[in-house]
Amino acid sequence: MDLLEYQGKQLFARHGVPVPTGRPARSVEEAVAAADEVGYPCVVKAQVLIGGRGKAGGIKVAGDREEAREHAKAILGMDIRGFTVHEVWLEAASEIDEEYYASIVFDRSAKAPLYMLSTQGGMDIEQVAEKDPKAIARLHVDPLLGFQDFHGRRLAFEAGVASDVVRPLGALLAQLYEAFVSEDAMLVEVNPLIVTKDRKVAALDAKVTLDGNALYRHPGNAALREGRDEDPQEKMARERDLTYVALDGDIGILGNGAGLVMSTLDVVAQAGGSPANFLDAGGGSKAEAITAAVEVILSNPNVKAVLFNIFGGITRGDEVANGLVAAFEQIEPTVPFVVRLDGTNDVEGRKILAEANLPNVEVAKTMDEAAAKVVEAARR
Repeated sequence: MDLLEYQGKQLFARHGVPVPTGRPARSVEEAVAAADEVGYPCVVKAQVLIGGRGKAGGIKVAGDREEAREHAKAILGMDIRGFTVHEVWLEAASEIDEEYYASIVFDRSAKAPLYMLSTQGGMDIEQVAEKDPKAIARLHVDPLLGFQDFHGRRLAFEAGVASDVVRPLGALLAQLYEAFVSEDAMLVEVNPLIVTKDRKVAALDAKVTLDGNALYRHPGNAALREGRDEDPQEKMARERDLTYVALDGDIGILGNGAGLVMSTLDVVAQAGGSPANFLDAGGGSKAEAITAAVEVILSNPNVKAVLFNIFGGITRGDEVANGLVAAFEQIEPTVPFVVRLDGTNDVEGRKILAEANLPNVEVAKTMDEAAAKVVEAARR
């Protein structure tokens, strides 16, 4: 689950990470009151789950009350790369001397958190990595050892940090790591991490991704999701305990197992199609789960055809077939379906589909055949 900037900063503050004073607001009047409380000059910042806010005009400096009102009025309701701004963050302006970049991400290949630090903050880190990879210091942290003082000194030395801020920077990096571990985060990123004119350090931005599977341990964090500008299909899938990611194509995809679904996306793309989603119904999918998955997929009006790609291990082919029959009875889909069943009870599953004689449903023997058929069906 991704957090808005101000939510990430509030999380940072709980762990002692220095952040500028700020207040959230959802209306122009709330924004003006927040600006008065924060003081002038202040910064009015759009709160959306996408980058590029500054370039889109979503970050403005207000020198007085009237400017705060004008900026809030202009930013609230603004569309930034498909995301509507429903909230703004009013923050005390900072006097910036230097801008750094810091992040922690879980490196699955190393099975350990990866810490990155660069003195080239304030710009896209991808550009820094492309132009000058050595400008980014990297360090894997042993999860059993945790982040130590020498880790901070090593990162600062390798990144070329100014000597007078090594100690306070090291303390901030330790606090960020504490937040990363304590909150079950998958990503913590600060860009920029600033050094002020009086040589203090602070997190001027916050990009935080929490592990959705661990939210039951953090009910306060789970509540941050409510009222968000969330993709309707993804919200519907989450309510039905399905793993779903919206994409921009027109072919609905359902499989059992993340690896199989990823392979299905690739095969459909190779066949000339464009997937509309990633949906993993999970192992052991029952008929109810299949029905729910069909509802989620077809809630996207762009879907022109649907591919079921099931390889039965724990999942049984007859359960999948019964789920599809039940879905057709409840929803009455109007788009074509292509179904590939293989593995446990696949013969029984294909028999159920044949006897049901569902309209617009084709059966394929192989994944390549299924991909070709669904692409052709979508084009029709």
